Amino acid sequence: MSVSIQGQGLLLLFSIILSSSTISAAVDVIRATQKLTDGETLVSSGGNFELGFFRPGNSRKRYLGIWYKKISKFTVVWVANGNNPLNDSSGVIKFVDQSNFVLLNGTNGTVWSASSSAAVINPLAQLLDTGNLVVRNENDKDRENFLWQSFDYPSDTFLPGMKYGINLQTGLNRVLTSWRSPDDPSTGHYINKLNPNGRPQFYLFRDSVVEFRSGSWNGLRFSGMINLEPNPIYKFDFISNKEEIYYQYELINSSVLSRMVLSPQGSLERFTWIDRTQEWSLYLTASMDNCDRFDLCGPNGVCDINNSPACGCLKWFVPKSTEEWIAADWSNGCARKVPLECTNGEGFIKYPGIKLPDTQQSRSNETMNLEECEKVCLKNCSCTAYANTDIRNGGSGCILWFGDLIDIRKYSENGQDIYIRLAASVMDDLQRSEGKKRVKIIVVPISLVGSFLLALCIFFYVLRRKRKHRRRGTVDDGPKQDQTTNEDFELPLFEFASISEATNCFSIKNIIGQGGFGPVYKGILKDGQVIAVKRLSKRSRQGVDQFKNEVICIAKLQHRNLVKLLGCCIQHEERILIYEYMPNKSLDYFIFDKRGSMVLDWSKRFHILNGIARGLLYLHHDSRIRIIHRDLKASNILLDYQMNPKISDFGMARSFGGDETSANTSRIVGTYGYMSPEYAIDGLFSLKSDVFSFGVLALEILSGRKNRRFSHIGHKFNLLGHAWMLHREDRCWELVEESFKGSCIEFEVLRAIRVGLLCVQQSPEDRPNMSTVVLMLTTDIALPEPKEPGFFAERDLLDADSSSTKHETSSTNELTLTKLDAR
Repeated sequence: MSVSIQGQGLLLLFSIILSSSTISAAVDVIRATQKLTDGETLVSSGGNFELGFFRPGNSRKRYLGIWYKKISKFTVVWVANGNNPLNDSSGVIKFVDQSNFVLLNGTNGTVWSASSSAAVINPLAQLLDTGNLVVRNENDKDRENFLWQSFDYPSDTFLPGMKYGINLQTGLNRVLTSWRSPDDPSTGHYINKLNPNGRPQFYLFRDSVVEFRSGSWNGLRFSGMINLEPNPIYKFDFISNKEEIYYQYELINSSVLSRMVLSPQGSLERFTWIDRTQEWSLYLTASMDNCDRFDLCGPNGVCDINNSPACGCLKWFVPKSTEEWIAADWSNGCARKVPLECTNGEGFIKYPGIKLPDTQQSRSNETMNLEECEKVCLKNCSCTAYANTDIRNGGSGCILWFGDLIDIRKYSENGQDIYIRLAASVMDDLQRSEGKKRVKIIVVPISLVGSFLLALCIFFYVLRRKRKHRRRGTVDDGPKQDQTTNEDFELPLFEFASISEATNCFSIKNIIGQGGFGPVYKGILKDGQVIAVKRLSKRSRQGVDQFKNEVICIAKLQHRNLVKLLGCCIQHEERILIYEYMPNKSLDYFIFDKRGSMVLDWSKRFHILNGIARGLLYLHHDSRIRIIHRDLKASNILLDYQMNPKISDFGMARSFGGDETSANTSRIVGTYGYMSPEYAIDGLFSLKSDVFSFGVLALEILSGRKNRRFSHIGHKFNLLGHAWMLHREDRCWELVEESFKGSCIEFEVLRAIRVGLLCVQQSPEDRPNMSTVVLMLTTDIALPEPKEPGFFAERDLLDADSSSTKHETSSTNELTLTKLDAR
């Protein structure tokens, strides 16, 4: 009996000693008498997350953090002491009293603490399987009664189950803060947080300046995040009541890993873990393009990414400063053509498919319908617009704006409707215009209109379904010659077998083009979609580098005048790009062919010329990344069913960040006849290099002649020199191709020739930028007198060839030209 009692005493003593020691096994809790030292970890009960000390990237500093446990790629989701790192591995985390859970350094100095206002006898810290580190009372039967939790103090990562927003009772605002860099988890330049004022919405700040606005919640999504849609991975909701306002998401399948991260570059991105590739895959980004920049177009301006320039004014509004608008300075925005006077007869016009304006100064009422909303707005002289707060079930609720409308953009789908107040005289004009339209419409047989609309709806429905069901494949895990991975490009992936089948095993009969990249095939997928397939030739001089460059440059670009990249295939040594198919081939098939040129009258040529200009303007100024094409030519302009131009072939393009507009290179790439003098001779390329190429292309479109192969019995000038000579002698009409002279307006054609000559001037400083080119083509603004063009005669180009390898630049920032790789 006594032996048994002694044994029990020893067992109790042994357990006490263990409980007061450091954590030595894979457990998920730290009790009041325990501590966790560097080298030890806590592991959540299900093994999903791990807490411990780590060193990020190339840093030598030590941090306390939480990371995923079950995946191969080390991924941190929370950091305790991001702004106060440890210099060595002496860190210890423990309870110092009944309410403070602290991180201490080697001198017992407090580095970080999780304090609670409530003191308890048996505090306990626990790492939950959600990734949430909590402090609670071990004696409390309610295990979700937390004294403190890491989910209330997120770092850069938003996890499932986390409340992302504000507690109105305590004032706690849970915000995401970017790391300074991948090696430094201290507070970076970007912060994303909820603003509860007016109609709640999230703002992304760079330092103290707003960069992006989510828009208000409309029952389905935030109005400025149209890509936030129901999906098979996670479900989301937005809660707004008197106690708290927050956004939250839960995983539909608990075996899937998904997280949202605010990157050091300020991009709010959602990733999902792919077991097959053992990598994180980008699922979506909150900000999509340049139109997502906050207040880009100023008050009462509207941004449309499919237009160039992207900024415009709301209908019945005009730029406050025409000079600033022409200079692409839209910050002052737009003003009403006719001011409001708060008189009888004022009304509202509907603007469909937009991102609702900034709601910080708005007022809302969830019980009103749209008709009641209009009446309330009309009674308040300061009210300028109204809309539904909830777009579900036909719409409900009321939101009112007062004063200028800020940060509006146009969407092609998933946008909302807003009703904007107009002056009484404007409403009278609109009503008279509508009355005239009704008289005309009555003349058309109703049955014919109904049949046409029905057929049109069926056509677009079938077309939409076909596009949505495009087959997307996966990438084989076999050996890759250049170690390129699909995650490098963030594109839909196609199986090699499906592409091979679509092109009849890459049959010669399917080849529709050939370039430095390799052959281009026409293909038809199983669902009937026609595609263009660019296959990297193993003998290609540019090879993999050009493949990567083309994908990186065009993958995130969206514009009506750029060819659309549908996806890619990377399998073993195969590198393939899949584009939308252009049935009318390229522009050179028409303008340089006698029979083809008959198809292009003046209106079509001007439409093509203007479309190319708008596409270049988007690349230079309006896209998320500034891009210089470097190989703009007639064969790289593709034409769709309606003869709309699409700029293609981005294998030689260069992208720039920030305010960069030029660079030097020792490897000259491009096509003779289209290359600017400073690029061909000095290796200096800039936005103005593309402007020069555009000018050459414009003169070719108008004359139907190639610049390099141009010959004339009376002189040795190339096409540029010939056009310049005719301009000086006031004989530009002689440059115009005979096939469309009868269909054109002489003034417009002569103006276009002059714009082309302005673009090919010798000095880059003399050439206009593309925003000015678009204005010159589409308005009647006065044109300056063009100066002598670059490469005035063909011999200039030959001289450039012979001296290019010897030329040295005078600037310390420039490189000696050592290689010429033109086509």
